[in-house]
Amino acid sequence: MHSLIHHPLILRTPSSSSSHCTHSLTSKMASSLAFPSISLQKHSLFNNGSHASASFAKLGSRGSFRSGVFMSVSVGKQHTLVDDALFADYKPTSAFLFPGQGAQAVGMGKEAQSLPAAAELYKKANDILGFDLLEICTSGPKEKLDSTVISQPAIYVTSLAAVELLRARDGGQQIIDSVDVTCGLSLGEYTALAFAGAFSFEDGLRLVKLRGEAMQEAADAAKSAMVSVIGLDSDKVQQLCDAANQEIDEDNRVQIANYLCTGNYAVSGGVKGIEAVEAKAKSFKARMTVRLAVAGAFHTGFMEPAVSRLEAALASTQIRSPRIPVISNVDAQPHADPETIKKILARQVTSPVQWESTVKTLLSKGLTKSYELGPGKVIAGIFKRVNKTAEIENIGA
Repeated sequence: MHSLIHHPLILRTPSSSSSHCTHSLTSKMASSLAFPSISLQKHSLFNNGSHASASFAKLGSRGSFRSGVFMSVSVGKQHTLVDDALFADYKPTSAFLFPGQGAQAVGMGKEAQSLPAAAELYKKANDILGFDLLEICTSGPKEKLDSTVISQPAIYVTSLAAVELLRARDGGQQIIDSVDVTCGLSLGEYTALAFAGAFSFEDGLRLVKLRGEAMQEAADAAKSAMVSVIGLDSDKVQQLCDAANQEIDEDNRVQIANYLCTGNYAVSGGVKGIEAVEAKAKSFKARMTVRLAVAGAFHTGFMEPAVSRLEAALASTQIRSPRIPVISNVDAQPHADPETIKKILARQVTSPVQWESTVKTLLSKGLTKSYELGPGKVIAGIFKRVNKTAEIENIGA
């Protein structure tokens, strides 16, 4: 299978207005992890140790979350007792949003080198990855940067570098302190968890590195593919998948893998199933289908071989309860229990991405201001497609 990826979650189509998801969304995505600063103090991404009750006191002071939930904060490797529904009643006002695989572009990371705190992230990454990540980010070649095993850590690191660039600008720390919810598109969920203090920058990067390698290996093990279906709502795309599945064997079945926004959904499955979707799309009144240049059928059972490797890595990684809600791609809900978060991250690679539900829920709950941190402007395009008046600012690196 082709090893290059322009992420399946988003597609750029020829004609275009940036406010239309079906036209302007580029083929971009990613995922990562890092330990963010606790907003009660001016910290960098390199803070270590447990984030203590002060972080949760901050949450309680907003009156947005359930009160009276017993919680013990983890110190070292002690077990943390957390109500997984701690954030169930969250009321978002300001969000940090992180892109997924496909958002990468040659030249990213250059701006980050002007700030020591951001540049240091790339130096640490080079040591962990064993190669010069910054050189590939800034100079390419594009084919190398687009590969699954490179693009995932590249987007993770660059997105967190963008946080440091924001922190350094006038009023930036106040913006960071005001953020009360975060999420990321597929790979970006790792970045969001890192920002929310669920694990260290280093541990997050190790997980992202393994994730990319495991997904590539799973893709190499079977003939699978992805295609974007443009111009239909999700019900129609599901009917299209059902029709295709009636004509192919079990090993080639297809399903919706990425729920992005109305008019833009990605379908994953066996090559024969994808070909059936393409052949039938016009009869379902789709505007077009576009085969995605990805390694395989991400976010479906074709990624099952990657799950056990992720489970093992997650089991040996210290994960803390996030200091703010982090919305899961699997169920579009926030989770507080570290063990639940580990299970969800392992399931994420085989589960459809519920990004459309995530965006609609955030906006319906009262979200007023959002920031997309990292390369590309895919997430901003989706938000504008869902609500043209949504306020979102892009912070690159």
